[in-house]
Amino acid sequence: MRNNGPVRHFDLIIIGSGSGNSLVDERFADWEVALIDDGPRFGGTCLNAGCIPTKMFVLPADAVRAPEDAARIGVLAPRPSADWPAVRDRIFGRIDPISTGGELWREQAPGLTLYRDTARFVGERTLEVAGERITAGQIVVAAGSRCRWPADIKGLDAARASGRIHSSDTIMRIDEVPRRLIVIGAGSIAAELAHVFSAFGATVTVLARSATLLRHEDAEIAGRFTRAAAGYLDLRLCHAIHEVEADAHGVRVRTTAPDGATHVLEADLVLVATGRRPNSDRVDAGAGGLAVDEFGFIEVDAYQRTTVTGVWALGDVSSRLMLKHVANHEARVVQHNLLHPDALIASNHAAIPHAVFSHPQVASVGLTEDAARAVGIDVAVAVQDYGTTAYGWAMEDTASCVKLVADRATGQLVGAHLIGPQASILIQPLIQAMATGLDVPRMARGQYWIHPALTEVVENALLSLGLEAS
Repeated sequence: MRNNGPVRHFDLIIIGSGSGNSLVDERFADWEVALIDDGPRFGGTCLNAGCIPTKMFVLPADAVRAPEDAARIGVLAPRPSADWPAVRDRIFGRIDPISTGGELWREQAPGLTLYRDTARFVGERTLEVAGERITAGQIVVAAGSRCRWPADIKGLDAARASGRIHSSDTIMRIDEVPRRLIVIGAGSIAAELAHVFSAFGATVTVLARSATLLRHEDAEIAGRFTRAAAGYLDLRLCHAIHEVEADAHGVRVRTTAPDGATHVLEADLVLVATGRRPNSDRVDAGAGGLAVDEFGFIEVDAYQRTTVTGVWALGDVSSRLMLKHVANHEARVVQHNLLHPDALIASNHAAIPHAVFSHPQVASVGLTEDAARAVGIDVAVAVQDYGTTAYGWAMEDTASCVKLVADRATGQLVGAHLIGPQASILIQPLIQAMATGLDVPRMARGQYWIHPALTEVVENALLSLGLEAS
């Protein structure tokens, strides 16, 4: 519907209440600002259905699995059980008040108008929202992303009406753990939530079209993770998924295995975790003149500027990485550039890490070995098992490792890939080295490494690259 009434003008319009919500502080006190968000809960994906609640579920899931690891070192204890409603209510009992409080704070903020509706571009720097047409000299599109639903699985859309088909947006709020859960997908969301529900007592089957889980990780890490996950998940790899049916008795998923055999798998619930897509279509970016790439991401330059003067974009709607720490960094860049238009700064997208909080943990930064070779780098590669260090012996760890990829010509790390306990923490000094230009010889020998801490596996991996200064 087009509104032909008067147009309301703002100094700044922000679409999205995730990282975009952090833009406006006391320095914008003299600006007339509109903040627009149409999500069911204020605060964006990370707070309400992403990073924070998932990790708050992972922690108790890890605790449930702890006796399995303890048995390797002679500590025998019964496997504990977890109270799903109590865990769920503790998590959202903290998160929901933050969301509600944040929304109320913005509603009451002087100089800020909050719209809880969908905004769509109807022209350059012009939007329609809640039946009103608004415009601004500066617009920030931080509209985020949403769960991707496969279009080629027959019956999936119809089955969603049964309440037995979930995405990561909804499954964490269910009332009880299903006896049987099918997870469609093989990426980080699938890996984390499969770990959670398996630990909480569900029999979990993972359906993946790929030959490994976490296929975008380095091949060494993906292979190790897949082998570890096979110990507690029913993995159906290289399966084509054809049809989903749901009724009062459960869900049935029809697949074809690599050998051509057809299977019908039954479960109480299905989790569709096949990735996320940017919300550029929901804001009708094209109608605002914004260039969008073939995957739906709004195109931006190094300063987060779109192809329309005065319009910026940040976070999942423009970044293929879809990481909260990237969105937060980009928000700080956009904030500076709005306040200092004559002294723009560029986003730093070098050495961006990510982690998968599953069982085991995975963490990565930079290029995989295959990617480094593909761009012509003469690589040095080291794979160091946790079990080669004193603390690794204490853990009786036989599956975890640090894999490093370095450029022989420069002595610089170009990639680091970890799998195992505390991988998301152990990777941090490697991220720092890549971000600051610290080369392998100086990192390995230019500082003390505490003995016998687990960080020695990082030290030994650096030394195993064979790039020490002569």
